Amino acid sequence: MMSAIILLHRWLGIAFCLLFAMWFATGIVMHFVPFPSLTEAERFAGLAPVERAQVRMAVRDAVAASAIKDAVRVRLIQRSDGPVYVVSGPSHLRAVRALDGQDARVTSSDVALAIARDHARSRGLDAPRVTMLAQADYDQWTVPNGFDRHRPLFRVALGDAAGTEVYVSSLTGEIVLDTTRSERGWNLVGSVLHWIYPTVLRSNWALWDGVVWTLSLLASIAAMLGALLGILQIKVRGRRMSSPYRGWHALHHILGLAATMFVLTWIFSGWLSMDHGRLFSRGQLTSAEAGVVYAAPDWAAASPLDRQPISSSAREIEWFAFNGNVYRRDRIALGSQTLVKAAETPNEGYAGFLGARDIQELATRLASGCAAPSVVAESDDYPARSAVQGAPVYRSRCGDLWFDIDGADGNLLQRLDASRRAYRWVYGALHTLDFPILMARPRLRDALIVGLCALGFAFSMTGVVIGWRRLRRSLTA
Repeated sequence: MMSAIILLHRWLGIAFCLLFAMWFATGIVMHFVPFPSLTEAERFAGLAPVERAQVRMAVRDAVAASAIKDAVRVRLIQRSDGPVYVVSGPSHLRAVRALDGQDARVTSSDVALAIARDHARSRGLDAPRVTMLAQADYDQWTVPNGFDRHRPLFRVALGDAAGTEVYVSSLTGEIVLDTTRSERGWNLVGSVLHWIYPTVLRSNWALWDGVVWTLSLLASIAAMLGALLGILQIKVRGRRMSSPYRGWHALHHILGLAATMFVLTWIFSGWLSMDHGRLFSRGQLTSAEAGVVYAAPDWAAASPLDRQPISSSAREIEWFAFNGNVYRRDRIALGSQTLVKAAETPNEGYAGFLGARDIQELATRLASGCAAPSVVAESDDYPARSAVQGAPVYRSRCGDLWFDIDGADGNLLQRLDASRRAYRWVYGALHTLDFPILMARPRLRDALIVGLCALGFAFSMTGVVIGWRRLRRSLTA
């Protein structure tokens, strides 16, 4: 049995030592430079005030023009070619012109360039030479599934010193992503390597998922076998413990013992990052719950809201369905909004946000035994944040089932059952060290992540040396 374990660990180690080293090194990079995304602050800063004179259609007519029968949200935004309604349902998205209800998808490169130019101007970005680079379904930075509804995408270079590139949705004309030269460079040696994210593989989600899950599982087995062997091979002489090995093997043994706990938990939790419902729940709504959350309203009920004047400073206006009612929220600034309910009953609670009573009514329709909702604290063990600064996030505990709802726009942010709460610790906390005590001490957390990953990298490199020597001997024998 021991011989079989040694043999299996040896060849798994040879196969995965470089992968281990790469994971630890790129983990440090990823901690400081995440995968490119368009933050809410960047998105909102790029919006221009809505030109009220060009809005000729009521929201219910925009929904009808979109032909989306299960629409639950409508946003009014200003584009370079006029204001548009963006109508969305659980699985469909469409933009129609606010002037006449015509299809507002972007088919022209000139329109995409104008949208990118206006976005840059609104954000205060330098854009001396706006250039169309490509129109494609996928590239290295747009492989995540969240972009599926917007493909193909126009990639536009702003020509600024930072090498900023923005991506324009062909479906809605919105900017959905920006990247800079620095972000792209660091991510090529960070996230792309760490997640095994080449475009050709990641564009096929099922294939990528299977490949990375299998590799991570085999790597976890190799780490567990190594930990077992490392402990069994310790020699005890009196009160002293020593390694029976010499040279690189001794260094591999000693560093392995020092890093055992971190290596095991980090590789195992990394494998769990690819779980996707295999062992833990995915936090998704059941069909019955989705029927409640995404119930399409009677958009004719939004007519009283259409009579509310649009502020000259409003950069985005959204109508959304929540618990059978229609609300309108006008966003004036990133952290400032007004919220109006179509019904005549006044909205109680936080000014400009949904109140606890609204949340309670929805929660009781989702599950039984729901306690009064509470506001999720910044330091909560299961954090949930609104995209609107200062907006409350409500948590409704319905027995063992928790729902976190954004008070700004009624979005369901998290569905936490016991399995999902456990996953938060065995994946999130173990892999990113986002324990609340460390999140409150960011510099200590930074030092721990860099130090532990550096230890794991050094340990892995001893395996690379040993593996190379073993391979060379085998090939020359």
